[in-house]
Amino acid sequence: MSSLATTVRGIAQPLDGSPRDFDAILELVGLARIVLIGEASHGTHEFYRVRCEITKRLIRERGFSGVAVEADWPDAYRVNRYVRGLGHDADVADALEGFERFPQWMWRNADVLDFAGWLREWNEGRAHSAQTGFYGLDLYSLHRSVAAVLEYLRLVDPEAAQRAQRRYACFEDFGEDPQSYGYAASLGLAPTCERAVVSQLVELQRSAADYARRDGRLDPDHQFFAEQNARLVVDAEQYYRSMFGARTASWNLRDRHMMSALESIDQHLSKGSGHAAKLVVWAHNSHLGDARNTEMSLRGELNVGQLARERYGAETASIGFTTFTGTVTAAADWGEAAQRMVVREGLIGSWERFFHDLGLGNLYVDLRRVRAASTRPVSLLERAIGVIYRPETERQSHYFHADLPRQFDAVLHYDRTRAVEPLERTAAWERGEMPETYPSAL
Repeated sequence: MSSLATTVRGIAQPLDGSPRDFDAILELVGLARIVLIGEASHGTHEFYRVRCEITKRLIRERGFSGVAVEADWPDAYRVNRYVRGLGHDADVADALEGFERFPQWMWRNADVLDFAGWLREWNEGRAHSAQTGFYGLDLYSLHRSVAAVLEYLRLVDPEAAQRAQRRYACFEDFGEDPQSYGYAASLGLAPTCERAVVSQLVELQRSAADYARRDGRLDPDHQFFAEQNARLVVDAEQYYRSMFGARTASWNLRDRHMMSALESIDQHLSKGSGHAAKLVVWAHNSHLGDARNTEMSLRGELNVGQLARERYGAETASIGFTTFTGTVTAAADWGEAAQRMVVREGLIGSWERFFHDLGLGNLYVDLRRVRAASTRPVSLLERAIGVIYRPETERQSHYFHADLPRQFDAVLHYDRTRAVEPLERTAAWERGEMPETYPSAL
């Protein structure tokens, strides 16, 4: 371990909060056009803010044309229309109101609000093909995506809308809870909707060219939005059935869907602009760090980071985050109110503790140089806080083994961090505990 510490000390660059902090990242990105930027939690201000600042530079200086995030497609698409100067939302706060599903703070927070406002200003006055869009990759919006497909078809083909209504009626007996459908269908207590939703997607795809000619009043992305919703319904139907089987199957299905959505966005934007699109992806470290270099692979799990490297090769660059301690916005259990919680200090034997013990504070490490300095894998614990944080069982609930230098191309370590600020601060969040030396800034 001492040799690793010596290597990293010689490579690490301190982060002092200046604009120069991210020069090395722009250099690392080079000619890559798929840049994956992770986060070690879904509720840390520094991860969101820094990710936004890096993305702004990629848009301004490298011409990136899309931001694809770990969010539901219809909700993110409402933001996409706003930042392109379309839709009916009066301001950015209205545009973010689509994020109604738990955990709302993941996208309804102060940092995303500022970024979406900046993106609206950036796009203003630019041609549609020269603007930068905002897209969702996730698949939890089954019923909202069904509604979006029906709304589109009622505009362009009312008869097709009636056929779609009959196909999607398969879900009606289960109300707005897709997990109830998944449970019943997986146990054979109800017929599956698989054939119906696949048929609907196929019909929509076959009719695309005709719809484009039939109604020129719709914006260029309208058919793409509807088709992606129909594709999401196909994958979500399978996902909710898989939830009641092995965890690996549902995890892999979700990440394959996110990768497929990323490829669809890539193809759509590339076709619209006439050149290869450049995309930034925002998601958790566990989705964007190459699963082959973590214990996830031992369970048979893959992720977007692995699939992107396999699909795009050298056109991909991946950046992860870590933190030693601070506060985080999270819930104690699924569906509960957001709280501001104290993040325990990184465990001995973890990457978080390793970076802290270097004594360098906030730092950036080009992990490609670490890989080049040693061909031997280095596996330490890595912390992953999602929307739920259970400090009382942190080792079991939030750590997994990872070879960080091979999981990512670079890492940003912020030693002490603070909770992201939800747009709606609940009483539970306001009274959250804070460490004695709570930071006011980076």
